[in-house]
Amino acid sequence: MRIRLISVASRMPRWVEQGYAEYAKRMPADLPLELVEIPLTTRGKNADVARLMRREGEQMLAATQPGDRIVTLEVEGRAWSTEALAQQLENWRLEARTVNLMVGGPEGLPAEVLARSDQRWSLSPLTLPHPLVRILLAEQLYRAWTILTRHPYHK
Repeated sequence: MRIRLISVASRMPRWVEQGYAEYAKRMPADLPLELVEIPLTTRGKNADVARLMRREGEQMLAATQPGDRIVTLEVEGRAWSTEALAQQLENWRLEARTVNLMVGGPEGLPAEVLARSDQRWSLSPLTLPHPLVRILLAEQLYRAWTILTRHPYHK
């Protein structure tokens, strides 16, 4: 099983890349965390945002394989505690399917991606900036793994 974070975003600052990489490298070899970046299309004053979102959504879905689990990150999704995330992680491991965590651009996820969603997850009712979401996801996945393996990190 592997987890893939598929995110629409522009280039991240170095501190974000370092923070994400720190937690991604802590994941065990049998549960790798992979980042797939979909370039954020520049939104000009007269941009057709709906068309740009559709294109980004097509790229996100093209990065998945048939049979993969798609988990969309949305404010309206279901909130999980860290312990509940650990249980989700265990369930995903038992399924042995690739899990794709989908993070949309500034306007959210396109309808095509939402329609393919197997689960909808909310990190918070707050609107979080993409750089923090990336690091937060990696850290929480690592923390969930430590709960499952009884590693002292979670204490």
